[in-house]
Amino acid sequence: MSYFRITLVRSAIGLPRRSTDVLKALGLKKRMGTVFHPVSSSVAGQIMRVKELVEVREVDRRLTTQEVRLERKPDPGYYVEKRSGADYKESRRL
Repeated sequence: MSYFRITLVRSAIGLPRRSTDVLKALGLKKRMGTVFHPVSSSVAGQIMRVKELVEVREVDRRLTTQEVRLERKPDPGYYVEKRSGADYKESRRL
């Protein structure tokens, strides 16, 4: 079964109530919030009403909240090969 992965990219502030109600029906509350819905014509119709505000991808399975967070976590830009604190403590003892 495939799912729509829907992410709210733009805010709904200042938009008509109809648009904000569609976002609430989809389960989107905050910017960059992600929800998963099974592929169906009713969900596709809701997405079309707010297509300017959301980003949609079709995925094979739902991701857990932890998986979505890890996906968004940026690369730190460096890698720790060995901690130097232990070496420093050993050198002070000598």
